[in-house]
Amino acid sequence: MTDDLGAALAHTLQAARADRGLTVAALAESSGVSRAMISRVEREDAQPTAALLGRLAAALGMTLSELVARAEGDTRRIARRAEQPVWTDAETGYTRRAVSPPASAALELVEVELPPGAEVTYPAESYRFVDQQIWVLDGELRFVEGEQVHDLGPGDCLQLGAPADCTFVNATRSASRYLVVLDKVASPRRPR
Repeated sequence: MTDDLGAALAHTLQAARADRGLTVAALAESSGVSRAMISRVEREDAQPTAALLGRLAAALGMTLSELVARAEGDTRRIARRAEQPVWTDAETGYTRRAVSPPASAALELVEVELPPGAEVTYPAESYRFVDQQIWVLDGELRFVEGEQVHDLGPGDCLQLGAPADCTFVNATRSASRYLVVLDKVASPRRPR
């Protein structure tokens, strides 16, 4: 993550929290992220992980892509590959490219590369406001959806069920590359 994007994300998180009338304590309670960590992220004292940003975005009623697009303040309807925002989680090496144009309000395409041996977990709350599919482009991906395990290969596409804690796992020796399609739904999805 560039310093500019890190600073913009910090300000966007603060603004989204304030717009919703949430204190740091209220956001901490709804996201499961500590008050101290939220404060550190908002002050730009900590670089957030993908999982942490996912928790905060979900608690604010938005997707991670939406959070990044707001941080960039971009309203273009075309997204050239060279201009698509790319964010890498320093902890896991998980790299996420926002493929959709920033102006896309209801549908998002996100290309992800998960390095060999990497694992990223998102809480069920992250899936509450979106309908999601995962399409594997290259490599192998193990997707753990609650108690259910899906082993996916190139060309496989999975429709996610009701919100559950989910883990993306690459247990192989080569990168896994997949496309996540997010369709924001009008009302929250029911937990299982």
